[in-house]
Amino acid sequence: MKEKKQSDVAVLLKYAGNFKGLTFAGLGLSAIAMVLGMAPYICIWLVARDLISVAPNWTEASDVARYGWMAFGFAVAGIAVYFAALMCTHLAAFRTASNIRKQGMAHLMNTPLGFFDANASGLIRNRLDGAASETETLLAHNLADIVGSAAMLISMIIMMFIFDWRMGASCLLAAVISIAAMFTMMGGKNAKLMAEYQAAQDVMSKAGTEYVRGIPVVKVFQQTVYSFRAFKQAIEDYSAKAEHYQGDVCRVPQSVNLTFTEGAFVFLVPVALILAPGALKAGNFAAFVTDFAFYAVFSAIVSTALARIMFAASGMMLASTALERIDQVMSAPVLKITEHPQIPENNSVEFKDVTFIYDGSQVPALEHVSFRVEPGQTVALVGPSGGGKTTAASLIPRFWDVSSGSVEVGGVDVREADPHVLMNQIAFVFQNDRLFKASILENIRAARPDATRDDVQAALSAAQCDDILEKLPEGMDTVIGADGTYLSGGEQQRVALARAILKNAPIVVLDEATAFADPENEALIQKAFAVLTKGRTVIMIAHRLSTVIGADKIIVLDSGHVKEEGTHAQLATAGGLYSEMWAEYNQAVKWKISAAEEVE
Repeated sequence: MKEKKQSDVAVLLKYAGNFKGLTFAGLGLSAIAMVLGMAPYICIWLVARDLISVAPNWTEASDVARYGWMAFGFAVAGIAVYFAALMCTHLAAFRTASNIRKQGMAHLMNTPLGFFDANASGLIRNRLDGAASETETLLAHNLADIVGSAAMLISMIIMMFIFDWRMGASCLLAAVISIAAMFTMMGGKNAKLMAEYQAAQDVMSKAGTEYVRGIPVVKVFQQTVYSFRAFKQAIEDYSAKAEHYQGDVCRVPQSVNLTFTEGAFVFLVPVALILAPGALKAGNFAAFVTDFAFYAVFSAIVSTALARIMFAASGMMLASTALERIDQVMSAPVLKITEHPQIPENNSVEFKDVTFIYDGSQVPALEHVSFRVEPGQTVALVGPSGGGKTTAASLIPRFWDVSSGSVEVGGVDVREADPHVLMNQIAFVFQNDRLFKASILENIRAARPDATRDDVQAALSAAQCDDILEKLPEGMDTVIGADGTYLSGGEQQRVALARAILKNAPIVVLDEATAFADPENEALIQKAFAVLTKGRTVIMIAHRLSTVIGADKIIVLDSGHVKEEGTHAQLATAGGLYSEMWAEYNQAVKWKISAAEEVE
């Protein structure tokens, strides 16, 4: 039997936890407040009735003052109760949004690190933090307005048929037309447009974040117009969907809605003109005028109630799409942890018939890959771009789990090891290592929080960072990114190397660690590598083949397959793919621009 999908409100209330009761209390108080808010209109009708019945001897209407004070009392009570209702719903809404963020972050802490490569930080932030904020409006205002408006409409229907059902029906006709118009805008196939609108917003947020982060590279290569193209396209797509929904879908229904709700009185006048002669003949014209006055005043409430419902319904749609985005985070794959973890015996790394396919892809990134790295050995992964080098390296620390086969560290399948133990076994240096907006000391200590200042200083010196510290105003206590203090790409890489050195892990993974370094920084980074890799098992990914000549073994990957395996000397003369790459590399190194001969 197919499981019934829970409503958005039910899902949100699950996140509310112990504050769920406050939500229900707020909804009940909102209903009471709306009913109290209608009582003054009854008092106005009573005042009109008494005045009309004694006209023109107004002084004989002795209860007018009492009705006036009653109206005032009901109005104040309605405001006070509505304030209490909003206090309850706001407290519950803020706690619910906070719980969504906390549960989302707790879930993300258990997802494979590869998830963050496939999902940009701007996209995740918009899905979790931005969507959680949108649920606040639903719980704090929209639900209370929906319940209050429902109570108001029920009370209105009852009251409108108490005095004269014909004039009451004429006033409700406007409400019927308005609800039909709102359903046209928000119901049926148009409900999907809001999801498309939010998806376009996600894309725009992601493109915006990537564009801002890429500004330094854009300025270096003077590609501003071209780099802006993706961001501009995202903005245009978002704008087009917003204009389509607001213009093409909502223009006519909203015009009809506003026309009839704001002009509900138009339906009342013709009915009154038809009924007036009969009332005059029956001799109860005064009662008829009193009823007409009541409905004339009461028709104004129709637009208020329907406006509340419309905005509340819009909030429901936004919350629904927000929950879908939150679910995309909550449904992210979780790293499975074995109940009986095993301890690696040594620092070896072995791939056994590994096949890996990224989610949504039909082509394996790696297929039947097998190789072994002995403890203390340095192995280089080389090959054309897209060959699977980075994918292979990311499977060692379980950034992803293999689709088939196994990756073993110290003779233990990484899926059978405790994730914390596994991470302590491995140090990483990536081509785009990022530093936190914190002091250099805290950036380095992230690898080992219990490290002393002397430990950090030793790691910085080993990573050839002494010249960096000398030029910083507060040395290792300087906060990166504060007061205009920034480091170059090569300097950031050396600080990241210091972090890896401090971790002192027995296995080191280097992924194009010198890719963005200038020649001076590269020379210093190579010295730091000598310290970092000494006595350790090293898996390095490199495009500059000069950096892998001294490797104990070279694995050549192409299209997800191991094409060759051996030392540099063996592969350079084997006539295979590596030999071709080595020849091309040497040709590129020797290439230079020569002055053109002067033409006489």
